[in-house]
Amino acid sequence: MSFILAHLSDLHLPVPPGALRPLGQLAGKRLLAYLAWRRKRQRAVPSDALLADIAASGADHIAVTGDLTNLALPAEFAAARDWLERLGPPDRLTVVPGNHDATVAVPWAAGIGTWQAWMTDDAPAPGAVPFPFLHRRGPLALIGLSSAVPTMPGSAAGRLGAAQLARLPALLDAMGREGLFRVVLVHHPPALGPGGRRKALGDRAALRGILGRHGAELVLHGHHHVPLQDELPGPAGPVPVLGTPQALATGRERPGWQLHRISRGGEGWQLETTLRLQDPATGAFRDARHWTRRLAPSVSSEAGSSCGIHPAAR
Repeated sequence: MSFILAHLSDLHLPVPPGALRPLGQLAGKRLLAYLAWRRKRQRAVPSDALLADIAASGADHIAVTGDLTNLALPAEFAAARDWLERLGPPDRLTVVPGNHDATVAVPWAAGIGTWQAWMTDDAPAPGAVPFPFLHRRGPLALIGLSSAVPTMPGSAAGRLGAAQLARLPALLDAMGREGLFRVVLVHHPPALGPGGRRKALGDRAALRGILGRHGAELVLHGHHHVPLQDELPGPAGPVPVLGTPQALATGRERPGWQLHRISRGGEGWQLETTLRLQDPATGAFRDARHWTRRLAPSVSSEAGSSCGIHPAAR
């Protein structure tokens, strides 16, 4: 029996009509983001083909790793919530935010908190912080992290912060003891990628160290708009780190998403990944690449360092 996980990211959903009023909202970094949006993404990208392809895949669960908005406007968060409702209910969908969702500081209730239904921990403790959160789904333990923080103009970097990093090891250990397939969801990857430090996770070394000591079976991220493959040393062997393309891309990049089929045998886990890219001629999504990994059962280890990140073969 296998469990199918769909992964998409960086939707940059169209800015809804009227969201830019009053124009006084466009100041500072949000103004720069608006100018970039006008240059790169102003053309609305229909999402019907993407939604239909994911529905046809038979996915048991869907993970979205951030950047649903462009400018972090309150109307964008509300429109993204409506889109998430079309994509799936909270028991079938998990969401973490991205850097565009924190272009500027927005109150939780009017901003990222609008999507709380898809980010709430399965057993929230009174007064608990939002991240990391845990979703148990079938054989999976989905652990959601937020690297979305407001940064200076010109920066698309992220940061987890001390509180998330302090809570993550115990969560990884507990889910490992339960024998679950641990999937860490984060917008920024735990290694330098395209764009260098300007687009990097600031405390990536700390995250790599935690994964190296406590383990995970898979890390999924977005942010760079192209399919990426990486791996990190873990206590039982390499931890795959996979980045998915921009789900609703414009320009030179083809829209895409990834489908992960997870199964368990006598020797450990098997992960089969299929990259789905949109055919520019027909608008339909098709298989572009398929690869399989066998993962050993997790054990405890103190080792951990980073490997380089590189584009996935297309």
